[in-house]
Amino acid sequence: MMERDLRVPIIVVSIAIPLAVAVILLVPGIRIDFGFDTHALPLFHAILNSMTAVLLLFSLYFIRRKKIKVHKTLNLIAIGLSTIFLISYVIYHSSNPSTRYGDLNHDGILSDSEKLQAGFMRWIYYVVLSSHILLSGAIVPLVLVTLQRALQEKFDKHRRIAKITWPIWFYVAVSGVVVYFMIRPYY
Repeated sequence: MMERDLRVPIIVVSIAIPLAVAVILLVPGIRIDFGFDTHALPLFHAILNSMTAVLLLFSLYFIRRKKIKVHKTLNLIAIGLSTIFLISYVIYHSSNPSTRYGDLNHDGILSDSEKLQAGFMRWIYYVVLSSHILLSGAIVPLVLVTLQRALQEKFDKHRRIAKITWPIWFYVAVSGVVVYFMIRPYY
């Protein structure tokens, strides 16, 4: 594969994605009508995250058995699923208000009684969600650099960064599913 320095595009994408997501989540007036019902997308996101986690497990299994082509294929599919997830995530959050954990009456405000009813699980949810969000931002450049090194056949460098990328990516995929199941009663 041709050697190209992709640092600038990787940096641009790594900044643009979290910035776009932050704007969508933090600016409440941004709501887009996509012409279809987007309420089923969180379940779709959980399915994509589950599939990504399974692919990452199999990818690790196959690379440890020196099945490089299978490893590569599984990782490229995982990147494709993650890309679909990201596009769908932006569509969902730009067309729906954020859901608050514990908001039983769906008014967007947590009353004292709703907080009390959510109890300690609310704090567990926010810890999992916070770690998921922070690591989601970190995983974008890690995956892109890991992919670049593999495609450029810089396998020693690929292996070194993959040892960091894989567990973070796996955690992001799994914690995304956990977050979905925890917030699901409040959609």
